[in-house]
Amino acid sequence: MTTETPMAVEINCSTGEEVIRPLTTAEIAQRDLEAERYAAQKAAAETEAQAKADAKLAAQAKLQALGLTLEEIAALS
Repeated sequence: MTTETPMAVEINCSTGEEVIRPLTTAEIAQRDLEAERYAAQKAAAETEAQAKADAKLAAQAKLQALGLTLEEIAALS
């Protein structure tokens, strides 16, 4: 874990002036909260994608058990 204070870069579009300053405690807390939310959303999306893939494989196995070929199953998809 790094102990460096994160920095913000602010650029005034009118003047081109660039200001580099440390993030405030509130900005750091917000950044951390957003990172946690992103990680949770990413995990949920990965879980959903895996569930869909598992369901597809299960459906294909059931159709094969009924005697359909892989080509026939693909045509149904």
